[in-house]
Amino acid sequence: MQEQEWMSRWRRVGFGISALLGVLDISRVSAAEPLKLGLPLACEPRKSCFIQNFVDLDSGAGVRDFACGGATYNGHTGVDFRVLSAAATASGVPVLATADGVVKGRRDGVADIFIRDNKSGDTKGRECGNGVLIDHGAGWETQYCHLKQGSIGVAIGQSVKQGDRLGDVGFSGMADFAHVHLSVRHDGKVVDPFLPDAAVDAGGVACRKDAKAVGLWRPDIAAKLAYQRGEIIGAGFAGVPPNLDLLEADHAKIAPVTPTSAALVFYGRFINVLAGDRIRVVITGPGGGLTEELSAPLERNKATFMTFAGKKRRDSPWPLGQYEGRVEIVRDGAVIATRVSDVKIEPDR
Repeated sequence: MQEQEWMSRWRRVGFGISALLGVLDISRVSAAEPLKLGLPLACEPRKSCFIQNFVDLDSGAGVRDFACGGATYNGHTGVDFRVLSAAATASGVPVLATADGVVKGRRDGVADIFIRDNKSGDTKGRECGNGVLIDHGAGWETQYCHLKQGSIGVAIGQSVKQGDRLGDVGFSGMADFAHVHLSVRHDGKVVDPFLPDAAVDAGGVACRKDAKAVGLWRPDIAAKLAYQRGEIIGAGFAGVPPNLDLLEADHAKIAPVTPTSAALVFYGRFINVLAGDRIRVVITGPGGGLTEELSAPLERNKATFMTFAGKKRRDSPWPLGQYEGRVEIVRDGAVIATRVSDVKIEPDR
């Protein structure tokens, strides 16, 4: 079984304009007139979009999300809603206002370039990339970062309603993957929309292991965003072992399986898997079982990760017919997530 991974190299994000930033510290906030947030982008959670990172509630060098897990990184001040790849943004995935308000700030014109490919490294003061800042009144504001260059469709001073399009998802600024970073603030202080009353005290960080808090989300939205420690965001067959960086660029650009493919593999893409998790890959074909592999326990938590299993073709073509693949996350002996996909190998034309 082969595996690849990367870890986000982000730091705090902002427009680079002090009047728009506020104070980026985590502390208890007023619950008066709280927002009721909708989704920040037009997508289907856990199918076409996924939460990659939550707010970091640990005030020190460690990391902790609202559910006492590690699906974040040090100093992260928002929630990252990712799509499957940069290619998924080509047709335009709308970024939406999460609540009614007035546009307070905007920026456009920053190129969509993954930070690993930005040879100039010129993101200082523009870490947020293209973005929009909305004032919701009563001290509340939301900020939307990494929008697609040229997509912002609102002007400063414009009134917006919840669900109105602000622009499109992109990967401008300091971004390792295509997504929108949503920050929520009250009176200039960062608020975790999943746990708005979170506070840092001498005993550590308040978090909730039950992970069932509705927070600032509308109840129907909260039900779609239930916390999950480890998710499978994609799986499928390939005729050549895939590459994680290439999948981040285009999740659909997979070498097809043909009778003469160099290999027949089944891969899985994962986010926020934990140390000790094991990955099982099973492939069956026209003749029965082709392969089944269970990985060794992961040595540490992994923000994003890919693995595959399969076989190289020898002299004979792959048998024609239907193949099924299954990938699982196994934790403490139990399967906590599964993805299944199939492919039909037909004669070369």
